[in-house]
Amino acid sequence: MPYSAPKSCSQCHKTSCQCKPTDNRGNSAERGYGHRWRKARLRWLRQYPLCAECERQGRVNAANVVDHIIPHRGDPTLFWEEDNWQSLCEACHRDKTAKGL
Repeated sequence: MPYSAPKSCSQCHKTSCQCKPTDNRGNSAERGYGHRWRKARLRWLRQYPLCAECERQGRVNAANVVDHIIPHRGDPTLFWEEDNWQSLCEACHRDKTAKGL
């Protein structure tokens, strides 16, 4: 039987620790990203297929993410407010998320 190395904690990087999990946000469906969101997302991307951030920078790039401009933080009203949505490519979404915006 092959041996697998023990996994390290993503917080303290020790193989054995007392850290508690920090991701208690629930799964994607519990956060609102279920069937209704998937349908709305596809409709939005068909209507707005280009990355809004790339367009602002004079580039043309296909979008594949529907981003909440103002993070909804679980607020269902803000989550479904289409004025708060923008189409982004994965790179621009990753950059925005990394900056904590």
